[in-house]
Amino acid sequence: MNYILFDDDTRVHLLPLTFTRPVADIRVGILTIREKWEKLLGVKTSSKTENYLSNKFPLKFSIHDDNIWINGSFCPNEKLVEEITKLQPNQALILSNRVIAANSGTHKIIDFNMIDSFDVLESYASAMRVENIWDIFLKNEEAILSDFKLITSGRKSQAISSSNQIIGKENIFIEEGAKIECAILNASTGPIYIGKNAEIMEGSIVRGTFALCEHSTLKLGAKIYGATTIGPHSKVGGEVNNSVIFGYSNKSHDGFLGNSVLGEWCNIGADSNNSNLKNNYAEVKLWSYEKEKFVNTGLTFCGLIMGDHSKCGINTMFNTGTVVGVNANIFGAGFQRNFVPSFSWGGAAGFSVYKIKDALEVAARVFERRGLIFDETEQEILTHVFELTEKYRK
Repeated sequence: MNYILFDDDTRVHLLPLTFTRPVADIRVGILTIREKWEKLLGVKTSSKTENYLSNKFPLKFSIHDDNIWINGSFCPNEKLVEEITKLQPNQALILSNRVIAANSGTHKIIDFNMIDSFDVLESYASAMRVENIWDIFLKNEEAILSDFKLITSGRKSQAISSSNQIIGKENIFIEEGAKIECAILNASTGPIYIGKNAEIMEGSIVRGTFALCEHSTLKLGAKIYGATTIGPHSKVGGEVNNSVIFGYSNKSHDGFLGNSVLGEWCNIGADSNNSNLKNNYAEVKLWSYEKEKFVNTGLTFCGLIMGDHSKCGINTMFNTGTVVGVNANIFGAGFQRNFVPSFSWGGAAGFSVYKIKDALEVAARVFERRGLIFDETEQEILTHVFELTEKYRK
């Protein structure tokens, strides 16, 4: 079978993070949604996503095998995988009138808004779905618990140094090459997963549920509350609560980040903070790219959502429920606006356009610092997002 993860109309609810990736490449828990599917299916997948993303995330359609299309907003479990692998050609699986998967056989690429020609089966699997941007931190604990079991089952953790203070040792799993010294790890409230070649520096305090992905670092004296995911290849210090930080993003210094999501290649300046609770304890509203206005989230706690490549200067203050687009550069005194468009340069006093030429030059230098190449494909994606988001900068 050939497995393809597709974007449906959920994608717009997950902007700005899905400006630069398919829905399935969102990280929630320890793994991305794609990594979860590939681990349970035992195969590599491809993507059906926006045309401008297809060079980086190509579609591989097979004329020799049944093509199984899976909705990238659903997280897998064993029951759901069983239901999907049993699908016959021309059968579709739905849950609450939402297509989870379909078998199109060998002969057609299908439109998932048009499944009338399929034999429709109802799913009996209880599957977690990421359908709103805030679900990434809201459902992160559930996702970590599931991923922890999936990754560690039947395996043995590396030993924990005696220099550390440990509570709930049986709920801690440390991968090869990880370094932890003189830290406090409390896994009585949920599991703690430390990825390959990750490091927790001296004086750090971690309360599960928590995942530090491979090659990531907790800086000296970091204070981490669950349910939080960091990395891979990220550096974090200060205080973090119930947040998800994607790969290659840094919050290296003191300051608070709570109930938030940072995309890839972000940087939070020293002593920057976000509010995650309104002074009047009212429901938080968040910018919606679908409605092009602020919408109710139903949440009391909601912090910062930041798209890929965005950065803020030292002492930046973010309001409760702030959405920052892709490749914004934010600095200056005072609370920032609750919606900062992509490729904006400035702060509370006003913004100008972050010119695409300058933005691409900075991105290339950032990649180079990590030993990576900012190639033509990456340039084309950011250039397209720059054009796509122009209307928000007017």
